[in-house]
Amino acid sequence: MPGRAVRAHVVAVASALPERRLTNAELERMVDTTDAWIVSRTGIRERRIVEPGQGLSTLAEPAARRCLEKAGVAAADLDGIIVATISGDYVMPATANLLQHRLGATRAWGYDLANACNGFVAALATAKAFIESGAAKRILVLGGDVMSSLVDYTDRNTCVLFGDGCGAVLVEAGAPGGDGGIDGCDLGSDGAGGNDLIIPCSGSAIPKSAQSLAAGQQFVKQNGRAVFTAAIRRMAEVCDTLLTKLGKTGADVDLLVPHQANMRIIEPTAERMGLPMSKVVVNIEYMANTTAGTIPLALADAEADGRLKNGSRVLLVAFGGGFTWGACYLTWGRAVR
Repeated sequence: MPGRAVRAHVVAVASALPERRLTNAELERMVDTTDAWIVSRTGIRERRIVEPGQGLSTLAEPAARRCLEKAGVAAADLDGIIVATISGDYVMPATANLLQHRLGATRAWGYDLANACNGFVAALATAKAFIESGAAKRILVLGGDVMSSLVDYTDRNTCVLFGDGCGAVLVEAGAPGGDGGIDGCDLGSDGAGGNDLIIPCSGSAIPKSAQSLAAGQQFVKQNGRAVFTAAIRRMAEVCDTLLTKLGKTGADVDLLVPHQANMRIIEPTAERMGLPMSKVVVNIEYMANTTAGTIPLALADAEADGRLKNGSRVLLVAFGGGFTWGACYLTWGRAVR
């Protein structure tokens, strides 16, 4: 009989955050809002914000270095780098290319993947495909955003929601026939919701001009009700779909790591799966929504507090602008025999 195929394993995680904390109390002095309203509607109390002039690479590089150190892998041994982000240092060059050079990952290709809040899950699915096809053995996957560069701090509907941060994981090929690794991923999209969560002046459709910039078209615009309704539906659905495909149930999940957009989205997702909140990783209170960064940042926190360990069965799920959503089920760490 042929040997079992190589599986992709997620073997290490690390994070990097700005020093500066922007609290709800500070936002009360900036826009017409209150701490009580923000907490009751979102669960957020503060968020991290980079200093002026700092791009995503100022967070991505330390997160990447820490991740590689924890994994015991040299940058020169990487085959690829994928950075999931909508706020890279530049449109061109990709932040992954800058990171490849700074790390000394001389053999690695690199590119950015733009899929909003679902970017990290999509990047993980991509790394899995590369590794399990035999095209790569080690891929560094980062998820991060500097959302403070895309937020209008006079718009109370959006500025309270977002923060800055970056996380990194190392995905590598397990030993042939080994157990564990990434069992499966499921992705979805619905472009009909594109205008409900959008940065209008961010590409070729609406070029930057004095008029578009004066109108604030370079900032995030959101139809909150539409996004909220779709997120609750799609995150629960994709979890159900993936677990069913894999022949698993909520009983096979040790940790649910959801995108950190709103506690009122996270809680119904866990409830539908029959999971107690003790099995759900939540850090939105102090991180807010870091877009592609939320899941790797939450993984890093779960590892730090001892909940994420070798052999943990983990379900990742996200929803974001596009609309786009995805889930990934994995057993954490190097092959468990």
